[in-house]
Amino acid sequence: MPKIKKTVFDLISPVYGLFYNSQKRYYQKILAATQSTLDEKAYKNIIDIGCGTGAYCAVLAQRGFIVTGVDASAKMLDIARKKAPTPAINFLKASILETLPFADKSFDVAIASYVAHGLNITARKLMYAEMSRLTKHEVIFHDFNTKRKWATDVAEWLEGGDYFYFIQHVKEELLENFQKVEVIEVDDQAAWYVCTPRL
Repeated sequence: MPKIKKTVFDLISPVYGLFYNSQKRYYQKILAATQSTLDEKAYKNIIDIGCGTGAYCAVLAQRGFIVTGVDASAKMLDIARKKAPTPAINFLKASILETLPFADKSFDVAIASYVAHGLNITARKLMYAEMSRLTKHEVIFHDFNTKRKWATDVAEWLEGGDYFYFIQHVKEELLENFQKVEVIEVDDQAAWYVCTPRL
């Protein structure tokens, strides 16, 4: 079974922690622009897969959602817990590449921000299946679109994930794994890939 490179993320967690507030501002802007898609009146609870330092979790909680953040990196979660605006956010150390300790359809929405492109195709399929199992309504992948800048290309090449293939084939790949996919451009270099799980 593929493994997420958790030791790398443990090592770089302090750097991610430095950008926590700017990440929160970024996610606040995105959520304000996508309120019709992710409306707190329509959905109650959300699981954030690969939550890192918890910036997305914090913004979702401030908008009124019940939030669970999952990450394989203990160091990332240490930062997430320290910076969380409310103790009501539930953080769990676990890998999306394994069955998470939640019943089927436990969450209204599952979201993963900048996670999918860093995994290989085998790992992504495991993630798609597990997020579909957990989710009643929508699975949202917040990730790069095809308009990213050259600096992003260089950084992703150095990271060694499956970024280039994923970006070129994301919609067709998601349609093989979900019933329906809607693409919402959320900023110059990123999109929400909003997926409906198969019944």
